[in-house]
Amino acid sequence: MTDALTRLDDRTLGELIPRLRRFARSLVAEPAAADDLVQSTLERALSRGDSRRGGGETLQAWLFSVLYRQFVDEYRRATRWKRIARLFAVDNEGQVPTPEQVFDARAELAGLAGLPAEQRALLLLVSVEGLAYREAAAVLGIPIGTVMSRLSRARQALRAIGDDEAPAKPGLRMLR
Repeated sequence: MTDALTRLDDRTLGELIPRLRRFARSLVAEPAAADDLVQSTLERALSRGDSRRGGGETLQAWLFSVLYRQFVDEYRRATRWKRIARLFAVDNEGQVPTPEQVFDARAELAGLAGLPAEQRALLLLVSVEGLAYREAAAVLGIPIGTVMSRLSRARQALRAIGDDEAPAKPGLRMLR
């Protein structure tokens, strides 16, 4: 049976679909979402099956790893969208935001827009998109130490704007 689990054909996929569904349902509570997960896994397997690693990995193990990666990606995407939706959501749906809340929100967005482009991009990648420092460094093509220092300065500038202070601008220093 191991030989049958190394080929990507209809019969083998027919045998694996119930196993994939069972695994997906253990990950996702809703049966329809589990079926969607299996479908996206099979679509990815059929469209990218040629990129499958050789090294003795069976088709079953490969499909389970694809399914799990799809699940993790969907979970991260949903978490990211919930975080973004919270930025625009009102605490009480029937309650209109007060003028002070609107002013504060606009001031924060203006403060973000006032940051240098590299700090703003880094802040959005890490805080909104949820990238790790190493991933953000790879995206921007800068060292991880630069990521940490720029992020620190961006957060400090936003805090200063929120506290109605003038943001500290790096100036030239006199060396003796």
